[in-house]
Amino acid sequence: MDPELIFHLPSDVLRIEDAVEKVVARCHRIIELERRASRVRMNLRVALAEALSNAMLYGNGADRSKRVRVELTITTRAIITRVTDEGPGFDYEDIPDPTTPESLLKPDGRGIFLMRKLLDEVSFNERGNSVTLLLRRDQVRRE
Repeated sequence: MDPELIFHLPSDVLRIEDAVEKVVARCHRIIELERRASRVRMNLRVALAEALSNAMLYGNGADRSKRVRVELTITTRAIITRVTDEGPGFDYEDIPDPTTPESLLKPDGRGIFLMRKLLDEVSFNERGNSVTLLLRRDQVRRE
């Protein structure tokens, strides 16, 4: 299925809020009658902001000349958002658990943890420069 929405933005954290609102607004129009649409308004919003922040700051190294691609696909079963940066990627299998005692006071490492807690699936491409966020709609039933 082709994405319903595709856009690119510069690696500028000041653009995150507008990008998130653009995605959430598109989702909201489609699922506004669903009883638990608040999962989109809250969970997707936070997870997408984290993914965009990671892509801009870590993936693209805060280089404003580099872009972040955002894709949104909405099916009858899920809302799928993909965020891809122009960076070299990272080893997504070697992410420390931010809840362990040795990581509690570290300033970073919580974004991916949050994404995984808020959404149904979070996956990375092999290179580690693209994250796919999946929120199942079967969790959001029609009244």
